[in-house]
Amino acid sequence: MKRILVTGGAGFIGSNYIRHVLAAVADVSVVNFDALTYAGNLENLAGVDTDPRYQFVRGDIADKAALEALGPVDEIVHFAAESHVDRSIEDAGAFLRTNVTGTQTLLDFARRRSLGRFVHVSTDEVYGTLGPEDPAFSEETCIAPNSPYAASKAASDLLVRAAHHTHGMPVLTTRCSNNYGPFQFPEKLIPLMIANAMEGKALPVYGDGMNVRDWIHVEDHCRAVDLVRQKGRIGEVYNVGGRSERANITVVERILELTGRGRELIRYVKDRPGHDRRYAINDAKIRSELGFTTLHSFEAGLAATVQWYMTERAWWERVRSGAYRGYYERMYGARLGE
Repeated sequence: MKRILVTGGAGFIGSNYIRHVLAAVADVSVVNFDALTYAGNLENLAGVDTDPRYQFVRGDIADKAALEALGPVDEIVHFAAESHVDRSIEDAGAFLRTNVTGTQTLLDFARRRSLGRFVHVSTDEVYGTLGPEDPAFSEETCIAPNSPYAASKAASDLLVRAAHHTHGMPVLTTRCSNNYGPFQFPEKLIPLMIANAMEGKALPVYGDGMNVRDWIHVEDHCRAVDLVRQKGRIGEVYNVGGRSERANITVVERILELTGRGRELIRYVKDRPGHDRRYAINDAKIRSELGFTTLHSFEAGLAATVQWYMTERAWWERVRSGAYRGYYERMYGARLGE
């Protein structure tokens, strides 16, 4: 049985990936290696944590000793990253430590052990921004990051590329558009707007609300990542997109409709510094080479996501209050600060 090390597996996308791979692939087991910083939530894996093919290890990818203490693993799927642009604008230090130093430490670990495939999960934000009529980002688009977060991810992409060209490491990189779906930390656009709408609070929209993003359901993204893990060409980059470009204000207005709230809750606020205007993904490569298709339309996926947050209100209320951090203590008998 192949043993996959999943970094950042207690986060939004990582936890959904673990759920997917354990359900879809019979001959794998998973080691979830996560530092449990603010966005790491083991409640995201409730139910999975009793599967005998699943193991959780608390650790930091920038900690060489913690990685060396791991038992045998065969492959790595690397999600662990600081990812919120606003936080990177306030203080980029944690982004450099985790996204850059952490990725290099993980690459060194994989090389020392001569591990198999190393899938590095990146973002379309490394490409920069597009004008309204510009063609979508392809894998050949030059990277031109505009935020500290995007710059740290671009640096990690280059380290992964260098590991392949210098050491012959079997790496693959995915660059995905904006994700949405269950278990997303409620500081990101869609869960923040859903939660605020449910509570009757103001929905803050940056600038004129016309920044455009391509949206993909997290389950489709996770299917793409595992397709790359199994079948991708070593050394290649694969863009992953939902082919669902939407202006932010359009998404917010639809959330208001789905929650039964009115537009009076919208509050336009000062724009984020350096806010990229538009992202769009050309994902023809992964579709033609690996046969990837999305299963969720944005309209149906967003409606299902709103319904999930309405049904699972206790989950996001625990996240907002910080109570979710007690799950680690209940499961593992130690406080998060220890």
